[in-house]
Amino acid sequence: MTGNSFGQTFSQISVEELAQRLSSGEQGIQLVDVREPQEVDTASIQGFVNLPLSQFAEWSELVLSRFNADAETLVLCHHGIRSAQMCQWLVAQGFTNVKNIGGGIAAYSILVDPSIPQY
Repeated sequence: MTGNSFGQTFSQISVEELAQRLSSGEQGIQLVDVREPQEVDTASIQGFVNLPLSQFAEWSELVLSRFNADAETLVLCHHGIRSAQMCQWLVAQGFTNVKNIGGGIAAYSILVDPSIPQY
């Protein structure tokens, strides 16, 4: 499945694939969580950098200096909607390998790690 933003695309990965990639210790993946800080406090996956969409004005200008636009970038939210918006924006900024985590942390909690709280 792909998203499309003015002819630019990003792909989607499953939470099961995310779990496999995380457990393999693979290096070079950039992990971005666009949920609000209180959501991250409730349920989170280690290794993700929190960039809340509500604080976009505060971090948007730093993204290109903080992240490698050519590195694989996986984006997470609660269900996959906000992360898809972020994926579209990253692609528009020149990121070349962006993937939305389908189902978000809610699906991760149900399908991969039930110790992560639902909210």
